[in-house]
Amino acid sequence: MIDSFVMFITGFGGNTALVIVLFTLAVRLLLLPLSIKQARAAKIRMRLAPRLQELQKRHSRNPERLSKEMSALYAKEGTSPFAGFGPALAQMPFLWLMYQVATHPLIGTDLLGRHLAAVVAQYGLISWPVLAFAGVIVAIALIAWYTSRRMEAGQLKILKLLPYGTVIAAAVLPLAAGIYLLVSTAWTAGERRVLYPASLSAAT
Repeated sequence: MIDSFVMFITGFGGNTALVIVLFTLAVRLLLLPLSIKQARAAKIRMRLAPRLQELQKRHSRNPERLSKEMSALYAKEGTSPFAGFGPALAQMPFLWLMYQVATHPLIGTDLLGRHLAAVVAQYGLISWPVLAFAGVIVAIALIAWYTSRRMEAGQLKILKLLPYGTVIAAAVLPLAAGIYLLVSTAWTAGERRVLYPASLSAAT
């Protein structure tokens, strides 16, 4: 399967990166119904935000009690603080596929199959391949910041740090996987803009 997919995406001459972008868009379009479902759950969490803040003030000295009270409140409404991670988890097989593609012998020797450390070692810190990597990582970091700022009030602070995990991933994965993450996180930011129009005013 991997060999066939690699042969397919490399069969477009020098447009392998463009094929990766189109593949990513196709994956996100496929997952759109799941994203819409998660948006409905997020609206419930936004409605609970004032009550969650009240619980945090009331039980600020008792983290265990706070956790139980918050879990009970989420359960009563039929949701959870982790309900918004469905699309991200569903993407994991596709990200794994992209990693397999990037490390395939047909691509592994190309820039798309290289890791940042290997590119720096071969081309030096100031070079266009490193700049290409840096551009992808910086773009992902900006999107992560934007996404974190738009998360609804009442979410655990650690959840707002999770978007930055894609920055770390892009820094250690091959460039092909980084391109996938860039397009996917940009899509996610666009989805939040459309499906969560009120989340900006609720951001902390």
